[in-house]
Amino acid sequence: MASLQAITFDLDDTLWDNQGVMLKTEEGHYRWLIEALAVWRKTRHEAPLALSYQQGLADYLERRQEWAKRVPERRGDFTWLRLRALEAQLEAQGLTRSSALLWAAAAMNEFHRLRVQVTPHAEAAGLLSALSERYQLAAITNGNIHLKRQPLAAYFPVAIAAGELLAPKPDPKPFLTALERLNVAPHRAMHVGDSWQEDVVPAQQLGMHAAWIAAQGDQALPARIHRIAHVKELPELIEWLERRP
Repeated sequence: MASLQAITFDLDDTLWDNQGVMLKTEEGHYRWLIEALAVWRKTRHEAPLALSYQQGLADYLERRQEWAKRVPERRGDFTWLRLRALEAQLEAQGLTRSSALLWAAAAMNEFHRLRVQVTPHAEAAGLLSALSERYQLAAITNGNIHLKRQPLAAYFPVAIAAGELLAPKPDPKPFLTALERLNVAPHRAMHVGDSWQEDVVPAQQLGMHAAWIAAQGDQALPARIHRIAHVKELPELIEWLERRP
């Protein structure tokens, strides 16, 4: 095998478990918005919003889905979708355009504050530190976590937010963008991720190696695809690959 020069990583559910964090973030930032607006309106002697927390959260989701259909090129830009949905919802509740913009932005700041509170796998920092001594590293994510607020950001001089490129994975554009910035040919790179469709397939189609994180599976895999149960197994896989002719 040609020697690897670069390794790209998915983030959510690859370097950390994301499900609990996303639920806390989803509910937490919207609850913060409803409670903060209630206090603000009370100080202004204005009636509280007619929207309850549960009703508002459901409406918020529906509005995000509507925006994704209305502007399909933005379907993977989750921050943009959330902002538009919040702005529209607040205006529908009677806030002025300027107030709606300010409060939507404030709610998204709270979203990002909560969103970044992930707990990387215990092995992640040491693994990335060791790999960075031998390979160029990059992050490619469909999520909207502000990676610069996360300690692991130091290991990723190249970080691609695919949604902001208007090309969420499995679109090849984020992979090609990362490879271009790293100045590495696809066959000299490996992508590591948990999603077969969004991580493994596009990487393999471009000629990259792919480390697929899947707890179970004994099916035969196409060339250049390798299954591992956890990211901590990656060094062993790379060592095995580098020994192959």
